[in-house]
Amino acid sequence: MTLVKYLFKKFIPTFIVTMLFFSIVLCLVDLFMHLWEYIQNDVSFGNLMRLMLLYVPKTLWYAAPLSMLFAVAFTLSMMYSNNELTVICSSGVSLFKFTLPLLIVSVFLSVGFFFFEDYVVVPYYKQKVEFQNMLLKVTESKDNNNVVIISDAGLTVYKADYYDDTNQRLYGVVVVTRNEDRSLSRIVYGASAAWNEDAGYWKLSDGVVYRYSDGNVSVDKELTVGVMMSLHEPPETFRNFTIDVEEVNTTDALAYIDTLKRVGLPYGEPLSVYYKKFAFPSVIFLVVLLSIGLTGRSRKNVLLSSLILCVSAAVAFYVTQMVTMYMAKFEYLSPLVGAWGPVGLFLIISIALFRSSRT
Repeated sequence: MTLVKYLFKKFIPTFIVTMLFFSIVLCLVDLFMHLWEYIQNDVSFGNLMRLMLLYVPKTLWYAAPLSMLFAVAFTLSMMYSNNELTVICSSGVSLFKFTLPLLIVSVFLSVGFFFFEDYVVVPYYKQKVEFQNMLLKVTESKDNNNVVIISDAGLTVYKADYYDDTNQRLYGVVVVTRNEDRSLSRIVYGASAAWNEDAGYWKLSDGVVYRYSDGNVSVDKELTVGVMMSLHEPPETFRNFTIDVEEVNTTDALAYIDTLKRVGLPYGEPLSVYYKKFAFPSVIFLVVLLSIGLTGRSRKNVLLSSLILCVSAAVAFYVTQMVTMYMAKFEYLSPLVGAWGPVGLFLIISIALFRSSRT
C-alpha cells in the first residue's frame, strides 16, 4: 500500500497539471483560429469567456490520452533515472505488480471518459457551436439540392431538384415505384409537391402518372388521392441533414446511421466514426501500457529518451488510426476494423513491449 501511495503521489500531480496545460493550449488554439471573426463581429470579452468554458469539456476529452501518456512516462522515467524502480524490482516487486494500480485506474478512466463524452462533452460542445454561430451570425440552411431518397425497403425512389424546408415543399419531383419482384410499377412526375401535415403525404401539383403493366404504358394526368397517399416519406428525410457523428452522442449517431441506411445513402464513414466513439476511450489504457513498456529502454538520458519513445509511439498510433479510418471511409476496410484495428494492433505491441521491459 505504501508503494501505491508513493506511485500516485508522483503520478497524480503530473497528470492534473498536464491535463490543465493541454486544455488551456487547446482553448487558446480554438480562440486564435476564430479571433479575427470575433473582432469583426464585436464579440464581447464575457461571451468569449463563455465560449471557452463551453469548450473545456471537449479539450479535457482530447487531452486525457496525451496527459496520461506524459504523466506515466514522466513518473516512471524519473524513478528509473533515480534508480528507485531498480530498488523496487530488486526487492521482489515485479514491474507488473508495481504498475498494476496505474493500469486499473486507466481502465476506469477509459470507461468513465466514454460516458463523459456522451453526457458532458457532446451537449456542451453543441451549445458552444450554436452560441458561436449566433455570435458570428452564421446560419445553417436545411434546404437541399438534387435529392435522391430510397424508401419502402427499396421499392420507392424519390428524386427532387430542390427541397425548401421552410415551406416543406419539393420542386421537380420524380417518384419511381416498383413491385415486390423489383419490376417497374409506375413513375410519378410533379412540378412541385407540398407536404400535407394532417394527411401525412405529399400533394403534387401539375402531376402525371405513368403506369407500366404487362409491357404496356398508360398515362394518367389526374392524380388520385391513393397515389398521393403512397408518397408518405416525411419532409425530414429530404433535409440537408449531414451530421458529424463525432459531435453527437451515440444514440443520435446510431439513429442518423439508421436513417442513412434506410434512404440508401453511404454510411460507411459515419459508422466507422460511431465505432471510434467506443474505441477512442480505450486509448487511455493503451497509452499507459505503451508508456510502461517503453520507459527505461535507453540507459542514457532515460527521461528524455523515454518521453521521445512514448510520444513517437502515440504519433504512430494516431497516424495508423487515421489511415484505417480513411480506408474504412472508402470501404477498403470494414468500419469496425477501421475503428478498432489500430487499438488491437497496438495492444499486441504494448503487451510485447511490457513483457520485455527492463526492470
